[in-house]
Amino acid sequence: MESKIEVLTTVNVSYQEDLYKVVDALNRTLKHNNLMFGLALDKEDQTKAVFTIYKT
Repeated sequence: MESKIEVLTTVNVSYQEDLYKVVDALNRTLKHNNLMFGLALDKEDQTKAVFTIYKT
């Protein structure tokens, strides 16, 4: 069974210490809607975060 993950959107935001909690809550709440959320520090600017929404 092949699983394809599609990027729906990516947004650069200011990094906040508790931002991962929002992403975790979104993942727990919306996983049954075939949505997944990601958060990573921007490689070029550690004060920014990259928030990504995926369709699974």
